Amino acid sequence: MAMPMQISLEEVITMLLSRVESLSMNDENNKTRFNIALRVLYKKGLISDQEIKDSVREEHRMLKELGMIQEEPGSEVVDAVTDNILQWARGDVPAIKRAMDEYEKKIKEYAREEARKSSLTVASPEVLHQLDRLSPPPGSGSRGGSKLII
Repeated sequence: MAMPMQISLEEVITMLLSRVESLSMNDENNKTRFNIALRVLYKKGLISDQEIKDSVREEHRMLKELGMIQEEPGSEVVDAVTDNILQWARGDVPAIKRAMDEYEKKIKEYAREEARKSSLTVASPEVLHQLDRLSPPPGSGSRGGSKLII
């Protein structure tokens, strides 16, 4: 009977990270190919702005019918998605850079807001032992032994 193969946690993590990196590269490659094909079709006049907008609406309708989203997005969201696709189809680099800068600003602001929020901190066992030593002995009329800090 063959012995089961043992793999260390480090080897498993390395394999998983390698796979994630491979999938990420494949995704970027597919995006590039899609953008090139879309740009060719758009420049040849085979796809119009309205057709892209209609396709965005159709995609959301299908996602709703499949139960993947709760409701179809409003016209503002459809317009935003359509504009984003058209920026890539047209090769509008300045507009893409502006959108990326706005996105980065929003992410930084969100990070600042999250940093300002209070957080729950768990005391280490050593701190809890110190609190035990500082608390009054049981039966002395106080809550002795409680580690709740308010």
